Amino acid sequence: MLETTIAGSLPRPDWLAEPEKLKGDWKLSGEALRAGQRRAAEEWIRHQEAAGIDILTDGEVFRRHFVHTFLEGIDGIDQQRRTRMGIRDNRYELEVPTVTGPVSRPRPVHLEDFEYVRSLTQRRLKFTLPGPMTICDTIADEYYGSRPKMAMAFAQLLNDEARELVAAGADVIQFDEPAFNVFFDDVNDWGIEALEMAADGLDCIRAVHICYGYGIEENLRWKETLGDEWRQYERIFPALNASSIDQVSLECADSHVPHEVMSLLPDKTIMVGAVAVTPDRVETPQEVAETIRSAMRYVEPERILPCTNCGMTPIPYDIALGKLRSLAAGAALVRETL
Repeated sequence: MLETTIAGSLPRPDWLAEPEKLKGDWKLSGEALRAGQRRAAEEWIRHQEAAGIDILTDGEVFRRHFVHTFLEGIDGIDQQRRTRMGIRDNRYELEVPTVTGPVSRPRPVHLEDFEYVRSLTQRRLKFTLPGPMTICDTIADEYYGSRPKMAMAFAQLLNDEARELVAAGADVIQFDEPAFNVFFDDVNDWGIEALEMAADGLDCIRAVHICYGYGIEENLRWKETLGDEWRQYERIFPALNASSIDQVSLECADSHVPHEVMSLLPDKTIMVGAVAVTPDRVETPQEVAETIRSAMRYVEPERILPCTNCGMTPIPYDIALGKLRSLAAGAALVRETL
C-alpha cells in the first residue's frame, strides 16, 4: 500500500552531461559515453533502492530528451530538416526535426539499455515512453497532414517498442503525455484512442503521466497565468477513467490543482505527485505525508502511488536525491497510521 515511484527522469551527473539542463549536451562520446550512461543508471538504481522507492526507473539517463531520443531511432524523420514550430499550444518555440515520409521502426530503440537496467535490480521496474499526442506536438509534419493520422502511426511504433520491453521484464510501461493538459478537445477526440493503441495488448501495468511540465522557465511563466485553481484535469479525467489505462498521474505538490479532481478517476490507480520539480528545496517527509493524506480524502490508499510531480532532469542531483528520500519517508509515515 502507498508504494512509491517516480515520474521518470532523474538528473544526469555533471561528469556525464551538462547539469540542470533539459537537453544538456553529453560530456562523453563513443564507448566512454555508453559506459558512463550505464554507470549513471546503476547509481540511480542504487539510490532509489537505498531511499526505499518501490517501483524504480532508469532515470532516463540514456536519453538527451524524453521525446527526441526515441525519434532518433525512427525512419521517416529527417533529423537535419529543422522546422520552427510552437510547442504546447505555442507556449514556446523550438527548431524540431520533420516527418517527411511514413514512419517506421527498423529496430528496437531502448531495448538494449532496458535489458542492462533490468539486470541490476530485482525490484519492479518502470519504463517510460513519449505518448503519441506529445510526439505530434514535438515534431513537425510534412507528410501525414493530420495530427490524428500521424499519432496513430506513432502509436503503432510505440506499441511495438513497448511489447519488446515487456517481454524483457518491464513491470510498468508509462506513456508521457504532457500535451494532454493543453489540447483538451483533441485528447477526447483522438488522443486517448491513440494512447490506447500504444498500450494495446501489453501484459503489464499501463500508465499515463500528465503534468504541467518540467520546471523550466517557459512552463513556470505559463503556470503563473493559470490562476488560483488549476482545473485542467477535469476536462480529460472522465474519458481517461473510461479507458483501459491502469494508472494516471496527478501533479499535487506545490501546485494549485484542487485535489477533488481525483474523484473523477474512481476506477484508476493514481500517481499522486507529492514532491515538486523545484530546484531550491527538498520537501520534508511531513510535507509529503500531508499531500498523501489530502489525496486520501478522495481516493482510497490502496489506489494511491506517491510519486514525483514530473521528471527531475533539470534540477540539481543532490536535490533530486533528497526528494526521493523524503518521498519514501513521507509515504512510510502515512503507511504506519493505516
